Amino acid sequence: MADVRHRQPLRLAILDAERILSAAGIDSARWDAEEIAAHVVGVERMKLPLVPLVDPQVIDGIGKLVHQRAKRIPLQHLLGWAPLGPITVDVGPGVFVPRPETELLLEWGLAQLQGKSRPVVVDLCTGSAALALAVAHSRPDAVVHAVEMDRSALAWARRNADKQATAGDTPIRLHSADVTTPGILSEMDGAVDLVLCNPPYVPMGTAVPPEVADHDPVQAVFSGGDGLDVIRHVVALAARLLAPGGGVAIEHDDTQGESVPALLASRRVLTEVMDHPDLAGRPRFATARRS
Repeated sequence: MADVRHRQPLRLAILDAERILSAAGIDSARWDAEEIAAHVVGVERMKLPLVPLVDPQVIDGIGKLVHQRAKRIPLQHLLGWAPLGPITVDVGPGVFVPRPETELLLEWGLAQLQGKSRPVVVDLCTGSAALALAVAHSRPDAVVHAVEMDRSALAWARRNADKQATAGDTPIRLHSADVTTPGILSEMDGAVDLVLCNPPYVPMGTAVPPEVADHDPVQAVFSGGDGLDVIRHVVALAARLLAPGGGVAIEHDDTQGESVPALLASRRVLTEVMDHPDLAGRPRFATARRS
């Protein structure tokens, strides 16, 4: 047990971490500093005030992670996980890191499933499988399919799917496939209650933060000159897969608040087309229903 005289205030370590991260250009410096401290101490972030003093090795551990974060390595890579709604998924190099704004799309999707028993759900461009697994966790009666073409991302998806199934969630069904392939999932035509998709949607040439440019897979971020190459296929696929009354939600770039709804509206079978803002008020995802 360490000599209490050598213990140091955790609060000062967090303030120092915040200063370093802020100087590195990280907007969420305070949040990241606290998350790193909580990770090293082994408590939830909200319980940090209950840990006034820590051993020197804890201070060293925080310092090492802070200096890595200052190099703009994603916080989630350093922690090894990212949250989405009611679950957390393992993430790291080779898979897109789920973002908090995607929780709004998840909430919309779950609301569409209310009153439906044993709904069939398809998550396209699943990446880490976060969306699919969050649905399976929230709706144990759902049959959830997840589609991903990238082998590295699929490995992360399988790892996360196995972890959630071991924890007692209903297993999801993973498909190694490209959403742009004609006829994909044709055996499910007209039988799906909900299609969710967080596809690559950033227009090529768009400046993105170092965390994205250097660490998120390029094919999970960019999608042609207007960012809509994959979304065009997803819209057509959703129109084919959805059962009457079924819903689709597609996340998009904040410059696509008119173009993605227009793509949905161009399909005669899709109605009730709407666009939805994120928490900052920017256009973030578009929805429609199969007539």
